[in-house]
Amino acid sequence: MAYSGKVDIQQVINDSPFSRFHWLLIVLGFLVLAIDGFDTAAMGYIAPTLSAEWGIARQDLGPVLSAALLGLSLGALVAGPVSDRIGRKRVLVFSCLFFGLSSLGTAWAQSLNALTLWRFLTGLGLGAAMPNAITLISEFAPQRCRAMAINTMYCGFPLGAAGGGAISSWLIPHHGWKSVLLLGAVAPLVLTVLLALLLPESVKYLVQRGKESARVKRIVSRFAGSPVEEVTGFFLSETRTAQTKGSVAQLFTFPWLPGTLMLWTTYFMGLVIYYVLLSWMPTLMLGMGYPLAESAWLTSLFTFGGTAGILLAGWMMDRWEAHKVVTGGFFITMLLILALGMEHNHIVLFGGLIFVMGITMNGAQSGMQTLAATFYPTHCRATGIAWMQGIGRFGGVAGTLTSAHLLSLQWQADSILMFLSVPALLATAATLYKMFRYRSQVASIA
Repeated sequence: MAYSGKVDIQQVINDSPFSRFHWLLIVLGFLVLAIDGFDTAAMGYIAPTLSAEWGIARQDLGPVLSAALLGLSLGALVAGPVSDRIGRKRVLVFSCLFFGLSSLGTAWAQSLNALTLWRFLTGLGLGAAMPNAITLISEFAPQRCRAMAINTMYCGFPLGAAGGGAISSWLIPHHGWKSVLLLGAVAPLVLTVLLALLLPESVKYLVQRGKESARVKRIVSRFAGSPVEEVTGFFLSETRTAQTKGSVAQLFTFPWLPGTLMLWTTYFMGLVIYYVLLSWMPTLMLGMGYPLAESAWLTSLFTFGGTAGILLAGWMMDRWEAHKVVTGGFFITMLLILALGMEHNHIVLFGGLIFVMGITMNGAQSGMQTLAATFYPTHCRATGIAWMQGIGRFGGVAGTLTSAHLLSLQWQADSILMFLSVPALLATAATLYKMFRYRSQVASIA
């Protein structure tokens, strides 16, 4: 059936087949998140070598590891509102260019202070990139498979982290720790060109901002399942509601305020767990008596398990209540963390627990992107996702600094692991509260 007259752009998106156009967006977003994952994990693998080469204590690297996370937080907080004002594509392309150049500067840092500064700047760019990539795919994906599309793209993060471990374990002995950072600089610079040439602007954003119909029609014709030649204009039904507040202020008004706070709490607690494991797991494994090679292999199991968990969570969330999938993931993660703290002497069992925890933890954390994308309306969606990620990244900062402090207090590795069961429990409780709070409202809000 051909469209004619004025058409709801959301209806066109929902009616469209999942085509090569959507796969192009997924691949580009996948690459953005893969570079983010690579960069995040690489510092964890670089840390032991850097500590030995520069003659500094491992806990002294806490500020370096947390600097990028602080930059990620601030980058997301700024980029979300800017994206809702000037567009998703512009912010995404610029942020990719920025963190590529910053990573290049990191590779040539000659002091701990310089390294910390360049890691902060790299984080600024990375923090702006991820929420915009997620927002773009969420605004193009049909509702029937939105969670799966977002999570498929999100697989780039754990696979990039796993690749970071595998590549780092080869590059560092042969070419030094700087080679890892140089690779992490070249990749986003190449990707910047691809994004500028191939990435379209979000049609929901264009319609919501009242941009020309001809531009929207050109983009829509690339994925619509029916002809759009007779369409005279597009509208977005959600724009009929009053929008008297800015995109940031909108997060703090009802009915979104309670959900906003719960999304922040859950994402914060999830990243406390995630970044402690990703940044400090090689060091913790060394403290448990495993050599560096086995530590890298064990850490990679967490990220490889994450890929399966993200895809599984996306498939489940398109079929069942998304909050229940996320809640179950965090609760099982809590149980697995306790098991890891009590049993780490048998490497096969230990590795198996890490792999399964990668499935549950990454599945739950990736599901947060879908919960945020379907919770907020178009005019503040990028801000909602970005601020959830930005506030949540402070959880990563808190986790890495707390771990460094606990290590300085001579805490054992198993005690630090068991400590992570507390944020897992809090994440479970916050998601449950949001589910019950919005049981009757979530359909109209999404």
